[in-house]
Amino acid sequence: MSPIARRSFPPREGLLEENLLALSQLRHFVGDLAPEHYRQAFGHHGRHTLGKHVRHIIDHYDALLNGLEADGDVIDYERRRRDELLEQWPHQAARRLAEIEAVLAASIDRCPSVRLGQTYHLGDGELVLETSLARELAFLTSHTIHHMAILGLLAEQIGIALPEAFGVHPSTLRHWQREASVPVSARSA
Repeated sequence: MSPIARRSFPPREGLLEENLLALSQLRHFVGDLAPEHYRQAFGHHGRHTLGKHVRHIIDHYDALLNGLEADGDVIDYERRRRDELLEQWPHQAARRLAEIEAVLAASIDRCPSVRLGQTYHLGDGELVLETSLARELAFLTSHTIHHMAILGLLAEQIGIALPEAFGVHPSTLRHWQREASVPVSARSA
């Protein structure tokens, strides 16, 4: 039996909890931000703001939820709303994150399989792939944490302190927990 076949992966509820934890951390971070910090431009061309990264995360969850609600259950991350108000006003984004948390928690049991739509611009077609809610939740955890790590770097540049676990993937947190419980002498180099 291969090592992958023997591994037990977290149930869909575990993936949901990872997403809800990330969304909650993000909501608390955003809810405490002043609009001027939320909209402050970073980078050589000034294209990066905390608000744009938060809006991008929200767009992806909205795409998932829209796909779960729509006939045919097709999730399309390319056809995102891109609501500029969510990247301008942190309290509006925090409210939307709270709504997403509530809807996501209520949606977990009603959709065992979904399809993922992807538009390829090399032709005029659209590829629709079979996927699952669990797979999409795993993707969204990684995607959200990736952008939260960027948010953490940007926030540090303007003196905003964040908890140590902000922007850290749950697998890394579990690794840190295991490492903390192993005596230093027993750790490999």
